[in-house]
Amino acid sequence: MANSRIHKLLHWEYWPLPMFYIPNIPYAFVHGLAARNLVFYTAVNPGIRNSGIGAESKHEILNMLPNEYVPKSVLHRKDDEIQNTLLELQNIKISYPMIVKPDIGFRGLLVKKIENEQELIQYLEKYPIDIIIQEFLTHEYECGIFYYRHPEQESGKVSSITLKEFLTITGNGRSTIKELVQSDSRAFLYYDLIKDDPLIDWELILKKGQSLKLSSIGNHSKGTQFINGNHLINEQLEKSLDILNHQVDGWFYGRLDIKYHSLEELYQGKFKVLELNGILAEPTHIYDASKTTYWKALKTIRTHWKQLYKIARYNHDHQNVSYRKTFPFIREMLALKAYSNRLKRLSQQ
Repeated sequence: MANSRIHKLLHWEYWPLPMFYIPNIPYAFVHGLAARNLVFYTAVNPGIRNSGIGAESKHEILNMLPNEYVPKSVLHRKDDEIQNTLLELQNIKISYPMIVKPDIGFRGLLVKKIENEQELIQYLEKYPIDIIIQEFLTHEYECGIFYYRHPEQESGKVSSITLKEFLTITGNGRSTIKELVQSDSRAFLYYDLIKDDPLIDWELILKKGQSLKLSSIGNHSKGTQFINGNHLINEQLEKSLDILNHQVDGWFYGRLDIKYHSLEELYQGKFKVLELNGILAEPTHIYDASKTTYWKALKTIRTHWKQLYKIARYNHDHQNVSYRKTFPFIREMLALKAYSNRLKRLSQQ
């Protein structure tokens, strides 16, 4: 445990979120003064609550997308009868395994792969919050694509692609899975997170060259490695994202978390959207520390915030999109912070 803390302290990709935002607050403050509203960014995505600052329902956002882009899902509200939810899952043919996660959630908290009905019931009973239940997609690849479009323009821009490499170990024919994890330069950081996984036989010895995926959740907090894939950006991909964007009312800026079978299908727009994240989204390729520095990561965030400012100003000045009032918005964010802390406590139970 101590070694993992030291490792995360010395490698900036693991630093806490405030380390990426506090240094950029003066930049955001200047834009707030120019817009004469400190929460001007609430005008960026008028089709999404608060433009996607984190308080929005993931289920409602997915319903904004055409059906062919989204996985089958069911929303289980905290007061719903579990048996009714189980029946709904049967009716729309969502089978096990499946993915569950909070309808309002952050950075992989309480996201879990569920293997059977008993495990699902236990999860829903344990966490009295609104939960999305999604089909488990078997697409081989996952990525995050950051896209924005200025409202006065027909075409947008893909500014970031993050390829996701799931937490995986490779056998040597001698060591147990537990030994492989504890000696792996990345996997050992997440041992405490996965050690109670009943699907992992920790004493099993993998054959030499045999790989084992330890997590199927594409979050950095679950061990997934973020890889800069910006070299894959091309005109065909941007056109495919334009087609999708024009079918989603009031979305101009954010990141799509996507599952796909092949690069060719990704370019053709044949993919599934796990989540659409608004203004709180990051161009997550910045967390590939092998290709960038901490200071460059901060600059990339500012570059995106500049586009966010331009879109918000246009929507406000030319499309009559209102800014939120500052103090009511701050109260709402404090409530969201309290909810976030509650999720963290629940995740530690």
